[in-house]
Amino acid sequence: MAELASRLGPAGADKLMSRAMEELAVQLAKAHRSFLRSNTNEMRAAAGKVADVSDHIGMASLSLVANHVIELATIDDSTALAAVVARLTRIGEISLMQVWDLEDLSV
Repeated sequence: MAELASRLGPAGADKLMSRAMEELAVQLAKAHRSFLRSNTNEMRAAAGKVADVSDHIGMASLSLVANHVIELATIDDSTALAAVVARLTRIGEISLMQVWDLEDLSV
């Protein structure tokens, strides 16, 4: 976040992070719902958006797990896919809460 603030200024970084957090929340929920409905195409697309957004704002762990979802969705290993989707959901929720907590401290 400090790097974003230095590149974009505090207001620009705050605006970018707000949009990114909203997009991540939407796409994480979409990936989870798609998994539950066995819609792998939609799940891959949502995980791809999670990977892109998290890469853009420096959330490397979240991006890595989202890419694992994409990889596992292309092979027939439902057990591994279920575990990685659960991990994506868990890491995504933790990441969102941490950023929101940081934003609460800065206000």
